[in-house]
Amino acid sequence: MKIIFMGSPDFSVPVLDALVEAGHEIACVYCQPPRPAGRGKKDRPTPVQARAEALGLPVRHPKSLRGEAEQAEFAALGADVAVVVAYGLILPQAVLDAPTQGCLNIHASLLPRWRGAAPIHRAILAGDAETGVCIMQMEAGLDTGPVLLRRTTPIGAEETTGELHDRLSALGATAIVEALGQLDDLDPEPQPETGVTYAEKIDKAEARIDWTRPAEEVDRLIRGLSPFPGAWCEMDGMRVKLLGSRRAPGDMAPGTVIGPLTIACGDGAVEITRAQKPGGRAMEAEEFLRGFQMPERVS
Repeated sequence: MKIIFMGSPDFSVPVLDALVEAGHEIACVYCQPPRPAGRGKKDRPTPVQARAEALGLPVRHPKSLRGEAEQAEFAALGADVAVVVAYGLILPQAVLDAPTQGCLNIHASLLPRWRGAAPIHRAILAGDAETGVCIMQMEAGLDTGPVLLRRTTPIGAEETTGELHDRLSALGATAIVEALGQLDDLDPEPQPETGVTYAEKIDKAEARIDWTRPAEEVDRLIRGLSPFPGAWCEMDGMRVKLLGSRRAPGDMAPGTVIGPLTIACGDGAVEITRAQKPGGRAMEAEEFLRGFQMPERVS
């Protein structure tokens, strides 16, 4: 098929690779414009742009698709379908209607649960037992279109958002190739009106750990915000990010350190498996503790 690919972050790259490997013609790749990054604040292309250019594919990165000129350029590509995954811009109706078979979105949740910006984070934060990807026919509403194909996967007891992100990216890449291969035979399934939840964008204010909360909630917070923005606490006045954890037994005052890296919560405790000191890199627990004296309490 002749495809317009629309995506920007790392999550989208395996999907682009899968479409190319499946033999589809990529008419053009759309992504977010390069933005200042790093110490020098030089413009840095998105991961999708970098990968597309390495593959020799044409790239466009308009700031908006609302203008008539941008919409005309998009329609002139004559695509059979547009594949959209974490693109980052609202698609006007004229863009949604331009490809012969419309625009297909890969969404990293089991719709209608977790529509919106941060479905992977929110699934772990909420303690969901499973998640997955949906191939959805796009319409004007926010992740409201009918689902063409869905794939489900369990969420591991110690899995972080970063780990689940990579698994769902690969799952989405497989699913979209499968969907395109049988597109004419798939029956669009309208999303039910019950069970709708919205995955609000993660706010850094959510990242401070409250040790008076039950261990189950603290564990989910740590894993759900790993690697970004990273749940954190203070250890002797030092702000430390906690990036991996598991539930542990414990019955002491919240914030009490009851093992090398096990900390009491309002109910139970969590064992920290991965952490990061200010200005440093993420380390496994054993390496983090090397040369570091844990305080009696954290806050």
